[in-house]
Amino acid sequence: MLRTLEIRDMLIIDRLELEFQPGLNVLTGETGAGKSILLDSLGFVLGWRGRADLVRAGADQGEVVAEFDLSADHPAHAVLEEAGIPSDDGLILRRVNRADGRKTAWVNDRRASGEVLRALSDTLIELHGQQDDRGLLNPRVHRALLDEFGGLHGAVETCRKRWRALSAAQKALDEAEAKLEAARADEEFLRHAVGELDTLSPEPGEDAELDARRRLMQAAERIGEDIQKAAQALGHGDGAEGRMGDAMRWLEGVAGDAGEALTAPLDALGRAMIELGEAVSGVEAALDTLHFNPAELEMVEERLFAIRGLARKHGVAPDDLGSFAEDLRQRLAAIDHGAEDIAALATALREARAGYETCAEALTAKRNRAAAKLDKAMAGELAPLKMERAVFTTKIERGGDGPDGRDEVTFTVATNPGAPSGPLNKIASGGELSRFLLALKVCLTRDAQGLTMIFDEIDRGVGGATADAVGRRLAALAADGGQVLVVTHSPQVAALGAHHWRVQKDVVKGTTLSTVVPLGAADRVDEVARMLSGDVITDAARGAARELLA
Repeated sequence: MLRTLEIRDMLIIDRLELEFQPGLNVLTGETGAGKSILLDSLGFVLGWRGRADLVRAGADQGEVVAEFDLSADHPAHAVLEEAGIPSDDGLILRRVNRADGRKTAWVNDRRASGEVLRALSDTLIELHGQQDDRGLLNPRVHRALLDEFGGLHGAVETCRKRWRALSAAQKALDEAEAKLEAARADEEFLRHAVGELDTLSPEPGEDAELDARRRLMQAAERIGEDIQKAAQALGHGDGAEGRMGDAMRWLEGVAGDAGEALTAPLDALGRAMIELGEAVSGVEAALDTLHFNPAELEMVEERLFAIRGLARKHGVAPDDLGSFAEDLRQRLAAIDHGAEDIAALATALREARAGYETCAEALTAKRNRAAAKLDKAMAGELAPLKMERAVFTTKIERGGDGPDGRDEVTFTVATNPGAPSGPLNKIASGGELSRFLLALKVCLTRDAQGLTMIFDEIDRGVGGATADAVGRRLAALAADGGQVLVVTHSPQVAALGAHHWRVQKDVVKGTTLSTVVPLGAADRVDEVARMLSGDVITDAARGAARELLA
């Protein structure tokens, strides 16, 4: 629960420290005294999105600090753990708003984002303001509120998973059908192209190999004569190899008489003969490659031109024709097997739709049970608020399929037996609407743990016994260790508070400032008397105030 609220330099508040207590905490004061500023400041430290101009005129920055007590099982601990912020039995939120608009927040002395503040806020505070901030009057959020009341989060999440599976199955089928349709439009071209490519069957690197072979055959006549001359010059007889052989034989014949003088020359000639032999073999091999069938050149050129022609036709490199052909074969396979694939996808879609249908129907049944439970709880809440003849009904109608099921939920009321029912904001009067919203707020947050509930003028439009009934319901709601803060103009409600503060404006040195004053017993009598009679507090008003407070 909210323990303390400290405000520095926010709007018309310079310094303010409030210590709240368990039970019903009441804030009263004249209109414009600054009660809304307290809620704006509390909303600021909780990360709520509100007015931007919060810093007091002339101040460099405004600051709000809120301290909460947390039970061991309070849901705020999970938020803190996920954010990596240490937690114990206390929680301190601090947020600074600088005059230039920059905002900085800390949670237990750790820097924190606005998202973390808002996540904590959902576990700490439940506010019902004059503008119905949670959208209780907005039918578009009624389904989510009913799901929250019924604890249907798991069922809704299951339905969302089935919806995603259904959407994915539908998308897969649509894409396969579109792909098959596009492929069939090109089927004639694909089959002709694959036939051409299969007939030619080009290999990677074949283009370069054929081009080199073609160039060699074209140059054979021109280079063949020179290679032949070189072969004769190197060969036996009058060639280099023959003459070197004669030289070795002559030297070997006289080597015995020459001693070691010819050893080195003979060794060098031996090595030269080996190298020369390899040269002769290479030249002879080159001559062999130049011998070809004249028709071979024509065949090489025809295949080379065919490969290059197909490459230009399909806009790919010659070496990529093989992979291109494989891509075309896969497209043909998709056509040939497309009907089978689509049949399988259609079966998967039917199964996904059946799964969603089952889940959506189960969710509808659970919502109907939750609606009956909510209607019963509302009947129990309306009676103490002197609306025992009113009927609250949660209306569930069939809508379009979606991730959250197919139900449209609307909260409707009939203020009198036999009267037609309709939406809350169109049927109920101002005073009735306040009580309906109070009852609905109580029902929707009944199971919340450690939640501080704030009501901003929930009693507007009611008075007398009805206001007393509203006050008693708020007091009962705050009993047993709970905490309720109520901003009120009703003396009947104010008199039922366990703790009472008066919000007032004072002019200090020419500057208007808002302050909050805790009221003791005597001051409280005067405040309730003021609320009863106005500016002039009479003895009769004080007597009436004492009776209310008693």
